[in-house]
Amino acid sequence: MSAPPRVLTVAGSDSGGGAGVQADLKTMLAMGVHGMSVVTAVTAQNSLGVQGAWELPVEAVRAQYRSVVDDIGVQAVKTGMLASAELVEAVAELIAGTDAPAVVDPVGVSKHGDPLLAASALDSVRTKLLPVATVATPNLDEVAQLAGVTVESEADLRRAAEAVLSYGPEWALIKGGHLSGEAVDLLTDGSEEHWLRAPRHDNRHTHGTGCTLASAIASQLAKGRSVPEAVTVAKEYVTGAIAAGFALGGGIGPVDHGWALRRDTPGA
Repeated sequence: MSAPPRVLTVAGSDSGGGAGVQADLKTMLAMGVHGMSVVTAVTAQNSLGVQGAWELPVEAVRAQYRSVVDDIGVQAVKTGMLASAELVEAVAELIAGTDAPAVVDPVGVSKHGDPLLAASALDSVRTKLLPVATVATPNLDEVAQLAGVTVESEADLRRAAEAVLSYGPEWALIKGGHLSGEAVDLLTDGSEEHWLRAPRHDNRHTHGTGCTLASAIASQLAKGRSVPEAVTVAKEYVTGAIAAGFALGGGIGPVDHGWALRRDTPGA
């Protein structure tokens, strides 16, 4: 039997299983690809927030990446929590030398507002990581953090996308989930625009949404889909996962990465 498409996540571990590497691998399984991982940091994390975070040495991150890519190979790479300028720059260099599309989720803070990226690393994200991205997927807080653009309405999304594209990614997906009304995202490469809309589900259990979306996009790119096609499929998957999100612990629960698998599995 031939192997499925292979996707590599370069991200932090979420001990609660809702975001980070754990969410990425669950998403990749749901998307029908083989998920692989480079762990950049370990977090003590649950439904209430992040209680601690410890980044791995650059040499450990580089060794994991080379181990996977040089032997197994990849059809797409996805990045998440990179913690420090040193890690950002090392990962950007690795991606630049890899012949595969890269989805960059410029993780800055957790769902609970806990910082996951050192302030000193922001310039490295702008000048090193975003230029090697096929698709950058910032949310509105990350747009403000990286580009200094405040988005208060749907009309501001185009200006935010232009600011992110100025740093060099091929495509920018500006996620408007924090706006009121329906969940609208703008995908653009500066010449064509795709407005993706979905109903907003009244469910507070949305931990891992950004990781899940970026991993779904990378999975679809690995299958050979175009960027607009990949983002459209990923948006549909994440919308279903948000609708099925469930309570865990005493705080914000995760989206349901397996919702479509259970729907399609007899007796599930």
